[in-house]
Amino acid sequence: MTAPDEPLPEDAPVDLTDLVVRMDGVGVRRGAATLLQGVDWRVELDEKWVVLGPNGAGKTTLLRLAATELHPTWGTVHVLGERLGRVDVFELRPRIGFSSASLASRIPDDEVVSDLVVSAGYAVLGRWRERYEDVDSARAAELLATFGVIGMARRRFGTLSEGERKRVLIARALMTDPELLLLDEPAAGLDLGGREDLVGRLATLAADPDAPATVLVTHHVEEIPPGFTHAMLMRDGAVVAQGLLEAVLTEDNLSKTFGVDLVLQRFGQRFFAYRR
Repeated sequence: MTAPDEPLPEDAPVDLTDLVVRMDGVGVRRGAATLLQGVDWRVELDEKWVVLGPNGAGKTTLLRLAATELHPTWGTVHVLGERLGRVDVFELRPRIGFSSASLASRIPDDEVVSDLVVSAGYAVLGRWRERYEDVDSARAAELLATFGVIGMARRRFGTLSEGERKRVLIARALMTDPELLLLDEPAAGLDLGGREDLVGRLATLAADPDAPATVLVTHHVEEIPPGFTHAMLMRDGAVVAQGLLEAVLTEDNLSKTFGVDLVLQRFGQRFFAYRR
C-alpha cells in the first residue's frame, strides 16, 4: 500500500473523549520499506492492549509512534489528546511510561538502580544535578518493591540478570505516574520462571483500577497477562484484526498473523499456542 493521494484534512474535527491514543490512516515509510500501512487504532483510558505479530510486523514501530519517538509518514496520530507534529513531544513524554530494549541498551552498566528509576522524573538516565524530594525516593522504592527488585536498589544495572533488568525498567516507566504505559517485549529473553514472575506482576498491575492504559508488545500468547482486555494482531505492517481480546484471539486470526496453522488453547485466563 502506498500513501494516500489526498492527506487527511488538517483541521478535520477529532473526538478525543476518553482516548489516550488515536491513529487514523497511519503509515510509516523508511527509504523503500513500508513499516506500517493503513493503521486505524483507538486506545481508551481503562484499556489494556496486547499487540501480537511475527518479527517485522510493525509492532515496535507502532509503539514508537505512541511513545512520540517517531512521526508518521502519512495519516494522523493523537497521543493524550495532542496531535503529533503540533505538540512539543518533550513536554508530552513525561506523561508516557516506556520500557524497551533500545532504552536498556543506552543505560551504562555502572548506573545505580535506584538512580535509574528516580531519574525518570526528569526524563534522563541516572542522576546528574537534579534535586529529588523524599517523596520521589519513596516512590522509586515502592515501585522496585512492587516488581520484586527492591533488594537491587543499590546494585549497578550491569550486574542484574535479564529478568531483573526488565522489572527495573518497568518500575522506571511507572515512576512519573504515567497516563499511558508502553511495554515493548518485556518478557523477551527471560527463562520460564522469570517470564511467569513478570506475567504475574503485570496481571496485578492490570487489575489495579488506578493503573494507566497499557500497551504490551509480544510474539507469544503465553506472555499475555490475565486482565488484559484488547488485542491487535499485525503482519507485514498492517492490522490483521483488533478489538476485544476474546473476539480477536482465535486460531484463524493467529494462523493468518503468523503464517502457520496454529492450535490455540486457553486455561483459565492464560493462552497457549502450538502448530497443528
